[in-house]
Amino acid sequence: MERTVASISEVTAKVQSTAQTTASARSAMSVAHDEAEQSSVIVQRAVEAMGGIEASSREISQIISVIDGIAFQTNLLALNAGVEAARAGDAGKGFAVVANEVRALAQRSADAANDIKKLITSSAQQVSIGVELVSETGSALGNIAQRITGVRDAIEDIAISAEQQANSLHQINSAVADVDRMTQQNASMSEECTAAASSLASSAGELHHTIQDFTFDHAKKSPATPAFSRRTTAIAA
Repeated sequence: MERTVASISEVTAKVQSTAQTTASARSAMSVAHDEAEQSSVIVQRAVEAMGGIEASSREISQIISVIDGIAFQTNLLALNAGVEAARAGDAGKGFAVVANEVRALAQRSADAANDIKKLITSSAQQVSIGVELVSETGSALGNIAQRITGVRDAIEDIAISAEQQANSLHQINSAVADVDRMTQQNASMSEECTAAASSLASSAGELHHTIQDFTFDHAKKSPATPAFSRRTTAIAA
């Protein structure tokens, strides 16, 4: 019984330790689940921000197209102004110089608008790729959050089972300890009964020895009382 009590106590301690460890794991998984959900929200906001950047890039591309068109029209007007200045002869020479400068500025504006358009187009493509990657990241985080939820629920069930087992083993440990105490009490009572029986046997032996000191005559000398005599005068005295 002592060995059984010791073994059950050891198992109870281990199960309680497991229950505590499982509770810690449950808390850690809850924190991880919350962080995964927060990460999903952040990724969703990033997707929305990237979408806004992509929309802005499209608007800028449209504005650049308008600027490119204005530069093209300005270049045509400058070309026509140069032609008219050439027709005017000496009177239109100054106007021709201005027209050439306007045409050069229009050309540089068109070139700059074209370069900006290319950059905006490349940026828009990169933003599109970034949106796709962030979306995939959000989906992956969503799947991770679902997996964490499943693991958290499983650990929750394990924690509840471990607590129940710890409580059951504690009750069993208490019951076995009570049985151990009762067994020790029974052993003590058995020792007392053995001592009492030994004392009774000793008293019975002394009584038997004392009875042997008496002799009985079965012949009836008187109808009232049987006759008996003592062997020794010491006992009679």
